[in-house]
Amino acid sequence: MRRSRAAGGLRGIAKLERERPAAKHTYLLKGLVRCDICARRMQGAVIRKGIYYRCIARTMAPGSPVLADHPKTVNLREDIVIPPLNAWLCQVFDPDNRDETVAAMVGAQPGGPGTGRETVEKRLKAAEARLRRHQAAIEAGVDPAALVDAMNLAQAERQAAREELENLPESAMIDAAEVYAMLDSLGDVERALNSRNPDRITQVYRDLGLQVLYDNKKEAVVVTASPRVDNVCVRGGT
Repeated sequence: MRRSRAAGGLRGIAKLERERPAAKHTYLLKGLVRCDICARRMQGAVIRKGIYYRCIARTMAPGSPVLADHPKTVNLREDIVIPPLNAWLCQVFDPDNRDETVAAMVGAQPGGPGTGRETVEKRLKAAEARLRRHQAAIEAGVDPAALVDAMNLAQAERQAAREELENLPESAMIDAAEVYAMLDSLGDVERALNSRNPDRITQVYRDLGLQVLYDNKKEAVVVTASPRVDNVCVRGGT
């Protein structure tokens, strides 16, 4: 092989077969993990054969106010999150805990105690207040480019709250029977999560509306599930 390389020059090298198996990595939490500091989605990456979700400070707008508290790189290793996450989901959707889960979901939906229009209105007011602060900072001389990410996030939250208020159902609560039907439609959650099929696992996460928020300072992950019943979101389940 060495002689053939030397004798053939570049043409000989070009004729050599190069077969490298394509490395395919499945990110089970792709698109579901956000950084608590900047609220951006964390991107999947493979580091020394380990799967991580990363938030890199250099990809943010120069001068952004969150850079003061943001490390150069925030890393969250997937295999630290998945086992306790799946254990929680298996417990919540275990047939033995079915009645408790239904009661919790019914009580957590809009119209239940402590939720509903008032909660959405608070989110709307908070988003509008942040927008006003950012606008005041720009008027005071702060570079607008430094506030692009923060303003985009606040505007997105404001729009989401407005749409949720417009579409908020007038009915008090979704019937528990509908929640039982939704649980039936999920199938065997534990079996799917314990399978070796990544597609089945990620589908369960998306059916449950999982959102993962990583707090780098506390080294804590907050996970919420917002399953849907007949196209109506049932919030809660932290």
